[in-house]
Amino acid sequence: MASFSNLTIGIALASFTTFQLLFHVLSSWLSTRITPGFNNLSQKRKIEWNSRTVSTFHALVVGGFCLYILLYDDAVNADHLWGDPSMVQLNIAITTGYLISDLLLIIYYWKAIGDKFFVIHHLAALYAYYFVLSKGLLAYFGNFRLLAEFSTPFVNQRWFFEVLGYPKSSKANIINGVLMTVVFFVVRIGVIPMYYSRVISSFGTEGFQRLGFAAQSAWIISSVVLDIMNLMWMVKITKGCYKVICLVCQNKAKTHRELCF
Repeated sequence: MASFSNLTIGIALASFTTFQLLFHVLSSWLSTRITPGFNNLSQKRKIEWNSRTVSTFHALVVGGFCLYILLYDDAVNADHLWGDPSMVQLNIAITTGYLISDLLLIIYYWKAIGDKFFVIHHLAALYAYYFVLSKGLLAYFGNFRLLAEFSTPFVNQRWFFEVLGYPKSSKANIINGVLMTVVFFVVRIGVIPMYYSRVISSFGTEGFQRLGFAAQSAWIISSVVLDIMNLMWMVKITKGCYKVICLVCQNKAKTHRELCF
């Protein structure tokens, strides 16, 4: 019988409340003081701005916690399937609160931020994290997936620059675009061989058999779905980065010709 600890439920609820407060109150309050351009945005874009602000904050919190666990939590790293899930459950409880909060906001503000791929992403992640939170299974792999959050701030910053009117050829946009492409590849695509090699190495083991079919299928299916989406996003990001680099090269060539004449 699946059960959630009081601590896990409390952290998830606190996380949900915090991210709702950040979206509805703190994001707008801070943004008007940090950048005057926020007040000039349409209501639709302000909604997306606040959503991305929350997303960035979540990514920084859980991404940092995730990296700490991977580096220093010997218990969960020693046993990828049944290692002590205590610290990982705290991190995933934070993410669960965020995912539920964001999912409700996406549905409520569908015309502004609705995206079927994000709905699929959130539901797939929540389904997999259910087994980590309720049964303490697969804590290592659940935490490993959170490495992907390190790319989120760069993706959101690209959008912030766009709505604030920064030219695509601006230095800030180019630097962020290159970093976004590199970091996205490293934490979402480059880690795929390592992730699935560890998945495959667990097949047939006694620990794998103990998981049961429900946990096994949730783990594998959610991983595949998330990585297919990551590959699709990687293609889009790479194409966008290539276009910006080409634009910069064309502008430099044009400037060079004008100087020559």
